[in-house]
Amino acid sequence: MVKLVFPQQLVKEPVTFRMAKKYNVIPNIRRARVTETVGELFLELEGEEKNIEEGIEYMVKLGVDVKPIEGDIVD
Repeated sequence: MVKLVFPQQLVKEPVTFRMAKKYNVIPNIRRARVTETVGELFLELEGEEKNIEEGIEYMVKLGVDVKPIEGDIVD
């Protein structure tokens, strides 16, 4: 699972969709919080490890803060 924090300029962009489509990764949104200034997503990512790594690298290059999360965040 990963935590994604989107800066203001990316909040309204379909970054997760584009990453999923481009790298053949299936995102499962576990929690989300979006405001006008920041977006925060907790995702499970399914797919080939190489594709997941490339998808994460793609988002980082766009300016998304990506951090791995241990455990289940939904109680």
